[in-house]
Amino acid sequence: MTLNASGVQNYACEYDAQHRLGWVFKSPQATLFDASGHAVVRHGAGPSWEAEDGSRIVGHVIAQRPSETPASIPQLLLETHGVAGAGTLSAIRYVQRVHTVGGLTPSAPCSTEHQLGSSPYLAEYVFYR
Repeated sequence: MTLNASGVQNYACEYDAQHRLGWVFKSPQATLFDASGHAVVRHGAGPSWEAEDGSRIVGHVIAQRPSETPASIPQLLLETHGVAGAGTLSAIRYVQRVHTVGGLTPSAPCSTEHQLGSSPYLAEYVFYR
């Protein structure tokens, strides 16, 4: 199953080991659409994906490579390590994020600890059994 995603990558302003403020990735927030434009899956922290039927998976990254689009988040291969509910996503074992556009850290520098920022992104998600 291949779905098109539209959403944001969420970041927080945090201190690093040298006590400098910088953007740190926190979570994705996106809606995934089928070929007819119907919203069918919500993507969020974990990373997780939840279908309309209540089935849900959580994955972890096992491989990544740069996006084909400059200044965009990397393409990923994730393996499912948690499944809840029966339905569309319950048999999914791998998720691939490809054709990413955008999503890098916010362009404005962060100035306050715990300040939140987000960056819009588009991608295609391919779900494999």
